[in-house]
Amino acid sequence: MAEILIGTCSWSSSGLRGPFYPTKINPRDMIAFYAQHFRLVEVDSTYYHMPSRQSFKSWAARTPGDFVFDVKAYKELTKHDRKLEPSADTFHAFADALAPMHEAGKLGVVLFQFPPWFRFAEENLEYILECKELMQPYRIAVEFRHGNWLQRDAEQRTVRFLRENGLTYVSVDEPQFPGSTVPPIAVATSDIAVVRFHGRNRDTWFKRDISVEERFNYLYTEQELAEWVPKIEELANNTRQVHLLMNNCYHDFAVRNARDISRLLGEPMQFGLFQ
Repeated sequence: MAEILIGTCSWSSSGLRGPFYPTKINPRDMIAFYAQHFRLVEVDSTYYHMPSRQSFKSWAARTPGDFVFDVKAYKELTKHDRKLEPSADTFHAFADALAPMHEAGKLGVVLFQFPPWFRFAEENLEYILECKELMQPYRIAVEFRHGNWLQRDAEQRTVRFLRENGLTYVSVDEPQFPGSTVPPIAVATSDIAVVRFHGRNRDTWFKRDISVEERFNYLYTEQELAEWVPKIEELANNTRQVHLLMNNCYHDFAVRNARDISRLLGEPMQFGLFQ
């Protein structure tokens, strides 16, 4: 049975002050506090801004030896700007920034979350391989944002492609719009499996001009999370490590649902946080 790591996407949401962090905690101390209770976190800020080596060096120094960071790829690298073709220089700059985390043995996967317009096509399969090559020696995880990667004949081709190239498929839980969003399929394509829980808020999923926290304003019920227990157990039977990440970052929802999924899976509560 694989090791199961549970955490949240980011650790500095404003709604965590009070319910999780001490109200007056210094932002610099948040990652150390967080790491007393979880062994996994996803760094989301790297999608919006090119990170610095110093940031990763500092975070690595402030966390225990067995702590794991998954890191979201910079948006230029995932073609979120349709007018800007990703450059090798940007790939190299991003990879260089991650080096201190990798050297500390705390880098999990680098998450390439592609936009909805990045659909199943030969040229996009080739681009994913370019990403893998340019990000060596880091582990790459791939999250699709359009369901056609897993529709009809494309599903078998997608899964086979990821397995043959040692790439991690990111399973997702998100609002379901048939023909558009990605279905909640759990698939192991490498020795690490990743599941990201985005919430199921249909009203905000495609809404523009709202904050990230508003978009993911959704608190899972235990029954909804329980749907994933057999899927996660199956992933654990076919991998060496499973990463479960709560991205419903409104208020303290992600932390609360991390507690819930831990209990449902029979995972020990870390450091007595939720006693």
